[in-house]
Amino acid sequence: MIAKGQAPCSPNTGSYCKARKRLPEGVMSALARQSGQRLSDQAPDTWQWKGRHVKIVDGSTVSMPDTAANQEAYPQQRGQQPGLGFPIARLVAVFDLASGALTTLGVGRYKGKTTGEMALFRQQQRYVQRGDVVLADCYYSSYWTLAGLHGQGIDYVGRQHHRRKTDFRRGQRLGREDHVVEWPKPVKPAWMDEQTYAELPEQLAVRELRVQVSRRGFRTQVFVVVTTLCDAVCYRAQDLADLYRQRWHCELDLRSIKVALGMDVLRCQTPEMVRKELWMYVLAYNLIRAVMVRTALQEGLCPRQLSFKGALQAVNGFTPALVLAEGAVVDALLDALWVSVAAHRVGQRPNRVEPRL
Repeated sequence: MIAKGQAPCSPNTGSYCKARKRLPEGVMSALARQSGQRLSDQAPDTWQWKGRHVKIVDGSTVSMPDTAANQEAYPQQRGQQPGLGFPIARLVAVFDLASGALTTLGVGRYKGKTTGEMALFRQQQRYVQRGDVVLADCYYSSYWTLAGLHGQGIDYVGRQHHRRKTDFRRGQRLGREDHVVEWPKPVKPAWMDEQTYAELPEQLAVRELRVQVSRRGFRTQVFVVVTTLCDAVCYRAQDLADLYRQRWHCELDLRSIKVALGMDVLRCQTPEMVRKELWMYVLAYNLIRAVMVRTALQEGLCPRQLSFKGALQAVNGFTPALVLAEGAVVDALLDALWVSVAAHRVGQRPNRVEPRL
């Protein structure tokens, strides 16, 4: 304020805290989701997988201060003694594969009925667009997930659940260890209402294919991919295997928002403020991704070629000068910012092996 020729502000943070408390949670969540979806919509076809938007879903957790209100809303884990643990919340995040943007976030208790990853993801399915492809790990590969997405015009690619047996002698053969089978509708679970259960198909066509991993250093050597993309001509087995390998980007994106931005341990004292803090982290994350998307479009790159931490450091470095700059200086600083972000590339090190000693 002084550098801009104005009177200094008060060092008392009370007004800031009161204003932050008055900020509606719904506005913050809407801004965060809209920012992520806009970035997804900006991605050109060359960034997409076969011209389709791919959304990666995965779960995580965050801890928060040990207050009575936080403990009641987000209890600590059962294995911890009272007073020795911290409240913990479960998250389910949906990222856009092309841009890296976080398009929606589900927040719930870590323990209790209808609080698991599957339940949180079902609540967030309405934010996934028709025509998208959902990419997930084996935990999500159930009839309920595939049938629910299929009813919305959304396809699914994931790893076969470990409790489901795959027999390639059955079904319609598409290739070697590649077939289409019918998954029957299971018995209605307690959490589902009768109308929703009746609307689901009695049989769901699912494609199953086995993937052999021959690269050194990979923990898993053989696994089965399940998908609702049953056209073997448009979606070859190798295409689906390569797509599933990109699921790891979700782990990297969660690391970026939790480690680089510091969202792993929250600070707020009440559940409402905890949720607001989460949405502000999502919004800040998407704004950094927006800088990376604009840089990638200008430099002819893909956002996945740029370092998130490098972009964050560049934005933090340029911010003090941008706050004070005016006129043509702002444009010059922004041009230099794009160049700086583009200089922080992610190294291309495919299939590297780093054995533990």
